[in-house]
Amino acid sequence: MDRRKFLQGSAGACGLLFVKPSTAFGYAANSAVRYGLLGCGKRGTSVATSFAKNTDARIVALGDIFPDQLAKGKTHFDEVNKGLGVSAIDPKLTFHGHDAYKAMAANPNIDAVQISTPPFFHVEHMDILTAGGKHVYCEKPVGVDVPQTRRALEIAKRINGKVSVAVGFQIRKAPPFVELARRIQAGQIGKIASLSGFYNAPPATYPDRGNMPKDEQRLRNWLWDKTISGDILLEQNIHVIDVCNWIMGAHPIKADARASRKVIQNFGNINDNYEVIFTYPGGVEFVFNSTQFNQNGFFDVAEHFFGTEGLAEAPYKGPLRILGKQPWAWTNNATPAAADTKFAADGAFTDNLADADKMKDRDFIDSITGHQYQNQIETGVQSARSCMLGRKSAELGRVVTWDEIESDREEYRLGIDISKFV
Repeated sequence: MDRRKFLQGSAGACGLLFVKPSTAFGYAANSAVRYGLLGCGKRGTSVATSFAKNTDARIVALGDIFPDQLAKGKTHFDEVNKGLGVSAIDPKLTFHGHDAYKAMAANPNIDAVQISTPPFFHVEHMDILTAGGKHVYCEKPVGVDVPQTRRALEIAKRINGKVSVAVGFQIRKAPPFVELARRIQAGQIGKIASLSGFYNAPPATYPDRGNMPKDEQRLRNWLWDKTISGDILLEQNIHVIDVCNWIMGAHPIKADARASRKVIQNFGNINDNYEVIFTYPGGVEFVFNSTQFNQNGFFDVAEHFFGTEGLAEAPYKGPLRILGKQPWAWTNNATPAAADTKFAADGAFTDNLADADKMKDRDFIDSITGHQYQNQIETGVQSARSCMLGRKSAELGRVVTWDEIESDREEYRLGIDISKFV
């Protein structure tokens, strides 16, 4: 079913939701947002669990392309709901198959949906869910290619002021990073002259799939697939690039990058390292490097901002501080930073990011119940395109400009008949 026919067929279900959100969702009588999770993998389950435990949202619906993932998700969230004194998920609100998102979009018993599907599908799912009147929390990135980001910007225009759409850049809500950004932008390190950053992580891992068909392996092991994930710079490293865009208040205007696949041996086609020099307006250069093959769980992520009057350090773990004429250090950590912090496969990091998910979750739910709807799509597109800028430079082996990326027409093709997964 194409998008036009779907929207015509579900007009009765989604049309009324745009009339008056307070009436449609009934928040005046009940503040609990009825929340659905689309994509019951590790990260999706972790984030939705955070929503359940840290906000007034209640997990009432689940969707996944694979029945085993859906069943696993229901078992988990029924237990979560039991601990919160909430009813188990109604089996009628569990949706299986490649078009689960369409069923969730058309169902009047769901207010908001978290998109935790592989990145290739994010924009399609966002389009249909928001057209169905659902508020959406979408994991990054907002698209795997530039044409998808163009579609996302059209969605942003359509939904503005009608529903909330948040993008999963939770670091922007982590209290230590919020305070550091405020101080840098207030001039505490002077004029920013250069930046450096890195994202070093262990390799993505999956269980042995045996003789599973290749198409299903690609979908289940999607982090290894460049088309489905967008590659490590876009899918994982984007958090570092987004923090730099946030603090700089701008996106890079060009990039000179290299990438290769030197260590990992799985069947996928992603790179396992990147080296990029991004240039921001004013000639400010950001030197970034990434590795995704480190052994024994080695993990280290940080940004450094060098200014005329000091420098700022923004690591995931360890001292988050400013050194220079106006020194400062974050001291409100609930627990001391651990030197041996490991990579969190579900994205639930501790130390300086301990409260990131919780604060981001509350901000999104409050925007719904308070009818102050968010529209973070454009910001998400800007950071996604920044990563695509570096990725394209590495692919071409030359400097690529922002203007080139904005006009790029390359479309990623899935090459899988997704309709067979029913």
